[in-house]
Amino acid sequence: MKTTLSEPIREPIPTINPKLCLNCGACVAACKTGAIELVASGKEEIHPVIDEEKCVRCGYCARACPSEAIKYGEILPRAVATGKALVIDPKQCIGCMTCTRVCPSKGAIKVGKVSKLPYIDPAYCARCEKCMDVCPSTAIKYTTRTTASRKFNRIHTMEIASEVLEKETERLAEAASKINSILENIANDISTSHDEKSFEIDVTDRIMDEIKEIMAKDVEIDEIVDIIEKTKAKRSIISLEEKCIGCGACVDECPVNCIELEMPAPITIGEECVYCGKCVQACPVEAISLKEEFFTTKDDRILFIRREIKGPRTGEVIPDEMICQACGICVNRCPVNALNLKDDKIIVDQGACISCGECESICPVNAIKLKIN
Repeated sequence: MKTTLSEPIREPIPTINPKLCLNCGACVAACKTGAIELVASGKEEIHPVIDEEKCVRCGYCARACPSEAIKYGEILPRAVATGKALVIDPKQCIGCMTCTRVCPSKGAIKVGKVSKLPYIDPAYCARCEKCMDVCPSTAIKYTTRTTASRKFNRIHTMEIASEVLEKETERLAEAASKINSILENIANDISTSHDEKSFEIDVTDRIMDEIKEIMAKDVEIDEIVDIIEKTKAKRSIISLEEKCIGCGACVDECPVNCIELEMPAPITIGEECVYCGKCVQACPVEAISLKEEFFTTKDDRILFIRREIKGPRTGEVIPDEMICQACGICVNRCPVNALNLKDDKIIVDQGACISCGECESICPVNAIKLKIN
């Protein structure tokens, strides 16, 4: 159905109260059509004057006036055959945002964070039709004021809900960051204060007390279990000079060629090490020590564990095709070339994989998981 417009009713221009006016020029700067000018004569001081022909009755000057000297009465609806308010049809809108650039009324056309499309607030719209005139897809039409308000309220409610969820996500992210910082500090403290090769310590009370102190509220264990489970084990490796015999067995086994033999002994292990455990397994005299420290949960308690690694891990690398961006970073970083990118999908050679976890730690979108057997 085609909308038919009758001759528009010229709404009254805003009025300026000279007793309140500061002659500051804020209205002049705010007017997008150049309808307001500061004038002066021999009999009168400088003051703003509104050109009725240029004024589009948007009310922008009234909202910009710092002293509320400009009054703009209730906007009169135009005489329109099928309605009295403007709306944007999202099905026809192409998102060019031309309407937002020409609208003289601040706040009349908003852009949705959810839909990414413009929508009109009927409370601010002056129905000057500038947006309608420039819309390349004829997506802006008149409708009844009731319909326009209902559509605006629905979109606005969705935007508010989206903003609340976004803030909640930010709050959760901030909380996770704080908890992660607490875990790192506790792990470093325990690690440096214990010389044992392996141990298991219950750190539940300490973690809960520190979280409560920082977040100023009680937190249940099940609220941080997900964060605990997502923390990665920290591995460290050293060569024991007093045991190393300089046989070079570890050099031959290293998949990233980070071990050098300094005759007659000992070996040096470079920073490129991926802590796969192959050298530990190959060493005939147990001259290489590889340990692992991590948090875990058991029976509603949080434990910090250190243990020795005697050989390579066994597991399975599982890419998530829904999340993966096919960037190839994991393929380039795999020390044993167990990953390939084919048709924008990560292909894993599980037989060649050494379960070192490099791909899991380097993935920028967390699309790869290492499932340890």
